[in-house]
Amino acid sequence: MAFSGQIIHNPISGERIHFLRTAQDTDGALLEFELQLTPDGKVPGAHVHPEQEERFHVLEGTMAFKLGFKKIVAGPGETVVVPAGARHKFANGGECTARVRVEVEPALEMEQLLETTAELAHEGNTLRSGMPKPLHLALFVQRFKREVRAPFPPAWMVSVTMAPLRMLARLRGHHARYAPELAFAAA
Repeated sequence: MAFSGQIIHNPISGERIHFLRTAQDTDGALLEFELQLTPDGKVPGAHVHPEQEERFHVLEGTMAFKLGFKKIVAGPGETVVVPAGARHKFANGGECTARVRVEVEPALEMEQLLETTAELAHEGNTLRSGMPKPLHLALFVQRFKREVRAPFPPAWMVSVTMAPLRMLARLRGHHARYAPELAFAAA
């Protein structure tokens, strides 16, 4: 379980995340962290947070966003708000490390999602893009369906398509990481 002051690093995406306020600190209302993104850093692809709003307050450097069909470049002092359900992706838009304060509301289990993606990257369980490898992806999308989903195809179609991979992933013993009751018990 994440805690205020904790720092995690994803070597594939170039993200360094310093948790400022966690779900535990805010009774689940908010997750706040500082994101440092290397010059080549980016999220693996476009995605949607079905129930959460994200606010990116740029502190240093330049961030490039694609929000729906709109391209946004934001610098220090600027804020980009991503409403719940909006298709988006982001990357460092400059030549130096960007520093951004990110707020996610409500927190849900976004901390666990971020920790899991960093762990997968350190273990070599991601593709070069940063996406989890297929067996992990099948369990990941089911476990974090309230926090993130692909912008297309529809979520029900992804779930049906991933079912055989989820079964194979369980048979190979990957499921324990994605069981919420086990994740909370280990914390």
